[in-house]
Amino acid sequence: MAQVVNDSVDVQLGSNTNVPNGDHLGAYAEAAMEGNPGTLCIRVVGEDEGRELNLRFCSRDEATNVLSFVSELPDSLGDIAICAPVVEAEAETQSKSVADHYAHMVVHGVLHLRGFNHREANQASLMEQREIEILGSFGIADPYESDG
Repeated sequence: MAQVVNDSVDVQLGSNTNVPNGDHLGAYAEAAMEGNPGTLCIRVVGEDEGRELNLRFCSRDEATNVLSFVSELPDSLGDIAICAPVVEAEAETQSKSVADHYAHMVVHGVLHLRGFNHREANQASLMEQREIEILGSFGIADPYESDG
């Protein structure tokens, strides 16, 4: 398993994943942390592990694109699991670059760790706006804008 580590983010790439921008995931996470102290781990997983995590923690028997797990440990924001096959399929379905969709999932997951959510329309709007701004700082287009 490859690991890319910087001061606050540990990125773990599962053996069956081929993340097109693995070296950049930590930078996306740090941007979304926006100076909040703490560390986090991003783990890119396959479909079986993604399904197992979603079933165990969310009672949903399917893999999902990203899961965030808030930590109770001091100096830790938590963990993010990104399911590679789901992200890659979504990128194709949505006619987006796979690399940009991974960036979006990292930012989305970190914002969840920071307390953002999308349960209600006003909360979703705030979260989406932060995602758009953070991704835009990397030259990544609005992930919610459709081409059609």
